[in-house]
Amino acid sequence: MEFINEYMSLIMFAVVFGLLLFGFPVAFTIGGVSLFFGLYGFGTGFFDLLPLRIWGTMTNFSLLAVPLFIYMGVMLEKSGIAEELLEAMALVFGKIKGGLAISVIFVGALMGASTGIVGATVVTMGLLSVPTMLRHNYNKSLTTGTVAASGTLGQIIPPSIVLVLLGDIMAVPIGDLFIAAVIPGLILVALYMIYVFIIALIKPEWAPPIDQAILDSISTKQLWEKVFKALIPPLFLMIAVLGSIFAGVASPTEAASVGAVGATILTAIYKRFNYRIVKDVMDATTKLTCMVFIILVGASTLGLVFRGLNGDGLVRSLILSLPFGKWGILFIVMSIIFIAGFFLDFIEITFIHVPVLAPIMIHLGVDPLWLGILIAVNLQTSFLTPPFGFSLFYLKGVTPPEISTTDIYKGIIPFVILQIIGLLIICFFPETITWLPKVLS
Repeated sequence: MEFINEYMSLIMFAVVFGLLLFGFPVAFTIGGVSLFFGLYGFGTGFFDLLPLRIWGTMTNFSLLAVPLFIYMGVMLEKSGIAEELLEAMALVFGKIKGGLAISVIFVGALMGASTGIVGATVVTMGLLSVPTMLRHNYNKSLTTGTVAASGTLGQIIPPSIVLVLLGDIMAVPIGDLFIAAVIPGLILVALYMIYVFIIALIKPEWAPPIDQAILDSISTKQLWEKVFKALIPPLFLMIAVLGSIFAGVASPTEAASVGAVGATILTAIYKRFNYRIVKDVMDATTKLTCMVFIILVGASTLGLVFRGLNGDGLVRSLILSLPFGKWGILFIVMSIIFIAGFFLDFIEITFIHVPVLAPIMIHLGVDPLWLGILIAVNLQTSFLTPPFGFSLFYLKGVTPPEISTTDIYKGIIPFVILQIIGLLIICFFPETITWLPKVLS
């Protein structure tokens, strides 16, 4: 019995993980299991501590950015910006082999910088680009892998919901995380484009250029007018949101409100702003926000019980007792998060694993800003890794019948490898993360 009490925190952690794998709802599993173990460990006095913990979480001003960024992303999904941008970029890159796939990556990066919501980007890109790429005889696996990976760029390219959540959990300024994530995001974009270009050279039948007749049907002047018109809206939103943060004019929460208003204005400019759009956007924003915050309440309860049962001290002593240095322990921490991404959503990992593992690395002297970006890039792979990669589910739901699940799974393997390469680059060259914040500060 003494052994069970000593390791009660780890048993609770294992129970939560096991129930999630069996498909139980995330928020109620985390909260319910935490309440049970809290009552076991502390008795009814546990309920004297819990309200204060939840109140402190729900009154955190920084978290107000979450519903505002969600609103901005959903509103942009309805505006038609992605559709026009994809058509214009396809014409720009159409002459080169793999040009259509490169245009998808470019648009995915811009949409990620505009919305920050992976689900909305993957669905939009899947609906627009997959049929187009198949029509131009692109390989199915390359098509699905490119679209799925490009849609996840919103996970790391600011403004990103995961960076907001990580900043709150790790006590790192969200604005600093946004600035630090710019270069790692561009590194991933470059790796994706280089891979597509090499594949197009090695296997030209996988990524042929666009039919010359299509390119000849539009003049150079018309092309650049189309590009200019398509680029202005997302660039306007990026400058409004990220520019106000980087210039120190607005906090991330204030910039999120600017983005929400900007997305609404752009939708009105595109003449798609009406009652039905507003209702759909409000419904989606409410549902997504409630999901995030109910999980946050459950995670706060889990954290309270875990620490009360000395779980953080136990995990710290177990990991620090390993015969490895700082780099070895960092590898173990990153591996745990990577493997968890095969089974859990990034929100679950952020709220369950990060509060336990991040303090250990900070205790070893690791820069919290650098660690936060490493975790964010690592978490990005959770959208792509089967069996529970959410981008794969989103994409399968909107692709034509000729695209099989096997095509999607085969397609994402090279991009998961590219993400690991990107993670290693920013890990061994910390300046890719820390340089820009130092310059702008």
